[in-house]
Amino acid sequence: MAKTLTGIVTSDVASKTITVTVTSRETHPIYGKQYTVSRKYAAHDENNDAKIGDKVTIVETRPVSKRKAFKLDTILEKSRGTVELKEEVL
Repeated sequence: MAKTLTGIVTSDVASKTITVTVTSRETHPIYGKQYTVSRKYAAHDENNDAKIGDKVTIVETRPVSKRKAFKLDTILEKSRGTVELKEEVL
């Protein structure tokens, strides 16, 4: 069975490629404390459908390139716009 992951698209600059950040909660084996782990995956997006901020599902596939071993499965939720941070004034 192929591995499926759910995450947020953080980059769609490259053609036919998206960068998906998958966050998960893990428990430390000795101390028992929970912490957040973020991992980035490059995924193949054939039609350039996904945009930054979209929640997507990616599925494991044969390697498409050196870094890409996942492809876009479905777009679960489209982003509702972008948030721009103001630059600090010194």
